[in-house]
Amino acid sequence: MANIPLVNLKALHEELREEIDGAIGAVVTRGDFILGSEVQAFEKAFADYCGVKHCIGVGSGLDALTLAMKGFGIGPGDEVITAGNTFIATALAVHHVGAMPVLVDQNPATYNLDPRRLSSAITSRTKAIVPVHLYGQPADMETIQTIAREHDLLVIEDAAQAHGARFKGKRAGSMGNAAAFSFYPGKNLGAIGDGGCVVTNEDDLAQWLRAVRSYGSLVKYEHSLRGFNTRLDTIQAATLRVKLQHLDEWNEARRRHAQRYKELLASSPVALPQEEEDCEHVYHLFVVRCGNRDELLHHLNELGIGAAIHYPLPIHKQEAFRRRCLVPQPLVHTEAFSDELLSLPLCPRLTDQQLETVAQEVCAHASRPTSAHRQPAMSLR
Repeated sequence: MANIPLVNLKALHEELREEIDGAIGAVVTRGDFILGSEVQAFEKAFADYCGVKHCIGVGSGLDALTLAMKGFGIGPGDEVITAGNTFIATALAVHHVGAMPVLVDQNPATYNLDPRRLSSAITSRTKAIVPVHLYGQPADMETIQTIAREHDLLVIEDAAQAHGARFKGKRAGSMGNAAAFSFYPGKNLGAIGDGGCVVTNEDDLAQWLRAVRSYGSLVKYEHSLRGFNTRLDTIQAATLRVKLQHLDEWNEARRRHAQRYKELLASSPVALPQEEEDCEHVYHLFVVRCGNRDELLHHLNELGIGAAIHYPLPIHKQEAFRRRCLVPQPLVHTEAFSDELLSLPLCPRLTDQQLETVAQEVCAHASRPTSAHRQPAMSLR
């Protein structure tokens, strides 16, 4: 058995064991488990890292998206445009504020939301665009922002997979009115439990979020808002502050491994991920397309290679969102690619031998994509 996990969290945590144990031990010693000093310290560090004024830690990436929308007044009767090929949390956040998700197709080269599909999806009810920086590559934020300004729309980045990624030199999270991050353990910057945050340059939103995340209170037992209980745990913040110091090095390792995969798979039948010139992709996932995806997945898993599918069902085909979302135009690429996309193991501590083993099996057992778009098209920017 090859024993190559999709993400090797154990290896990363072993390297940092002393630092993480020390950070957690300090929290235990102080006893400031809820909104303790490490929360404020991490929030400042991550805001500085993203290049924004504010970071507000919350309980999950879903909570971050939901509260960012709610804080901007998005609610019943509003429509929010996003990608049809994202994780369900993006659409759930729209639903949880009472708005209607409006789904558009992807750019077949990058798998990100195709800005050319936005104009036909905008109506008098449209309140915001939520671009998803899928798999670690930023969406075309310049074009998206131009369209948003023309129609007076908010832009809220779903940056849950893009910690540290850049578009034209700007960090993911710094290009919209606000952005939501997830710190789920498998993310490029992951906690040892769950967590998330909203980053923004908007002072009023930040002040509202700091109150609403903690029962609507900034002063104990004084509640100015009808709030929630969704606070970034102090132990998670302490762990994240340790890991943040290593994020750029880990992302660079991911980029090296992705390049090596591309070299090893250059002559294979699979369609490889494309990186745009304006972007610094951080390869949260290394996703290929192949015609016999399910058979290849089974073969790799049988060998102990932790390949996986992200995501087998588009949002509009999920039972939870049937008749609960709008699809202005057919999601041609989203539907065609959902049967072909496969995530290969990728994490900072993969060895060259492991990369070669995965590539060898893919080359030997994959077939060409069967959809109408066998190879990624040219960039649509």
